[in-house]
Amino acid sequence: MDGGREPAVGAGGRVTPAEPRWLRDSERTAWRGLINVMTRLPAALDAQLRRDAGLSHFEYSVLVGLSEAPNRTLAMARLAEFTCGSLSRLSHAVKRLEDRGWVRRFPCAADGRVTNAILTDLGFEKLAATAPGHVETVRDLVVEALSRDQLNQLTAICGQVLDRLDTPPPPTRPC
Repeated sequence: MDGGREPAVGAGGRVTPAEPRWLRDSERTAWRGLINVMTRLPAALDAQLRRDAGLSHFEYSVLVGLSEAPNRTLAMARLAEFTCGSLSRLSHAVKRLEDRGWVRRFPCAADGRVTNAILTDLGFEKLAATAPGHVETVRDLVVEALSRDQLNQLTAICGQVLDRLDTPPPPTRPC
């Protein structure tokens, strides 16, 4: 079912919603495949990390983000952007990581309103010990399931979708 894009103008000049642009069979198949990957892959990565390292995938992402930052330090707001998590979710995760001695929070010297997180030496050691198993799982589930060309296509596809997600929607037209 392919509907129009523009709303229809009914009796008395009223705007009525246009028919939705339903997905074609091939589009629906691709979409459902993507949804299954988006659901099952994070669950598989999370299960491996919990089993082998006692970390959630989100907590692992926090450690990675800090490890890649200058001086292994990031403002909590920047770390939330890196992990694609809310400040609330990040705060809870960082608290758990602090309790284990892997992360420490402290106020920013330049702006007291900002809280920084730093990856401790113990946290870096934990990440270094955890990364090989995680990378092997990623390799097994994704990298080795694809040919080199498919991996390049996946990179391009993800880039195109992310560009759309990062582009603000066009302004709506007035009635």
